[in-house]
Amino acid sequence: MQLERILVAAMLAMLLASCATGSGNSRPAPPSNPENPKTKAAALYTDLGQKYMAQGKLEIALENLNKALAADNNHADAHTVIALLYERIGDNAKAEEHYRRAAELMPKSGNESNNYGAFLCKIGRYDDSAAYFVRAIADPFYKTPAVALTNSGTCAIKGGHLDVAERDLRSALDREPDNSEALFQMATVLYLRNDFFRARAFIQRYEGVGQQSADALLLGRNIELRLGNGKASQDYTRRLREKFPESPQARSLNAPVVSGEPDKS
Repeated sequence: MQLERILVAAMLAMLLASCATGSGNSRPAPPSNPENPKTKAAALYTDLGQKYMAQGKLEIALENLNKALAADNNHADAHTVIALLYERIGDNAKAEEHYRRAAELMPKSGNESNNYGAFLCKIGRYDDSAAYFVRAIADPFYKTPAVALTNSGTCAIKGGHLDVAERDLRSALDREPDNSEALFQMATVLYLRNDFFRARAFIQRYEGVGQQSADALLLGRNIELRLGNGKASQDYTRRLREKFPESPQARSLNAPVVSGEPDKS
């Protein structure tokens, strides 16, 4: 399961409708004035860049996004969209530069902080990401704090901080009991702690909200193996092979299960 990037997509949709880490000591620039002609131009070019990205025309998208930043280099949305483009083409250095700049421009905004935190986690800087998730959750106007909490919990698992992971995932589920990603990640935390009965409960809740994935079927299979339930583990194995026959998870079924650790492809 990958780290949620829901807010990036949501922000891009709003754009369509509406128009090495830093030191941490950078002072935020004055916000762009939406009535300023340069800011309006930046918004227009950002909108065009996003549309071309959606069409897969990345070179034209990049050209428009560079025009947006040339018009107004303090336009946070332009920095976020161009960061997403650079991430998509595998230029993580430039992606980080722009995600960081967007977070600097909007230091109290949950969207930008979550996006940067999610990116830092993706590239393996788990501890660095934590501060940005905290900042995102602290935004009282942030519409989807459960996303940042889920991201924080998922990243904490990757960093080996299972106490933090469980805390944040439970907080996410308090807000959104049917948050499928948080349910899956809670099952993962509990499996890693050898708490297999409770891990099973969360996998069952995950399936109860209508979700299926190769990762979850493999985890469900492993949980049942730990509980000594051969029939249930065989059922998960059958479903994984039927629904995701070419997946790395299905191909890993012949690998031995290591105690307390999910199977890995």
